[in-house]
Amino acid sequence: MPDVDRPRGWLLTVDGAPQSYVDLDDPECLEFEYVRRIAYALEAGSAPGEPVAAVHLGGGGMTVPRWLAWARPGSRQDVVEADRRLAALVAEHLPLADPASVTVHTADARAWLATAAEASADAVVADVFGGARVPAHLTSVEFVRAARRVLRPGGVYVANVADAAPFAFLRSQLATVRAVFPAPAEICLLAEPGVLRGRRFGNAVLVASAAPLPVDALARLCAADAFPARVVHGAALDRFIGRARPVYDTSAAPSPTPPDGAFTVG
Repeated sequence: MPDVDRPRGWLLTVDGAPQSYVDLDDPECLEFEYVRRIAYALEAGSAPGEPVAAVHLGGGGMTVPRWLAWARPGSRQDVVEADRRLAALVAEHLPLADPASVTVHTADARAWLATAAEASADAVVADVFGGARVPAHLTSVEFVRAARRVLRPGGVYVANVADAAPFAFLRSQLATVRAVFPAPAEICLLAEPGVLRGRRFGNAVLVASAAPLPVDALARLCAADAFPARVVHGAALDRFIGRARPVYDTSAAPSPTPPDGAFTVG
């Protein structure tokens, strides 16, 4: 059941897990660190201010679509949100400044991808959580293939996942993305050093593209953040993935349950 509270902006929680933070007066306000990393991946992928066609799998409070509409006027965006009650709540309490630029689809993310036009998006952002877990059918090679089919050549796939050491889920998700974006396509991982060192449960953002990734630009943006993150790429990413295997529909499972207090917001 979604709840809305307003300290400074709007904090949206779903089943007790912080889901989105929205400041209706300031679309540039990206309160959650992982949301800023998603924004960095989108910002570094093309010329500043250039409109893009983006698909957002998981709508939440529409934080990233709001930011993208502000940062890149004229962008065409599709938001896919399976929770009809959540979509209605957000439409009522957190209306978009320019609703004509964003089309909201109340549908399952994977089912919607199956009907979307091929090579129609510059970016696909996968940020779907059922409460605090990524549903199993959105963790497989088949799902990532469906997302890649919608991408234009050179488009970027961005996914938010959450895990903790020993990173069985995160490593398998990286192997899954690599199976769909094999070399010479590139993938990288954006995450806080504390998470990567196994000190706590946290979010990690996966970025993949058939075109060369702007790793240096991403590294600068992540390093300058109030909560700096590392960009893991190339040989270092190979070592991190290790012997992890891709996940297919036949073996897919939801992401791990966060420990109590993992996403507490003060």
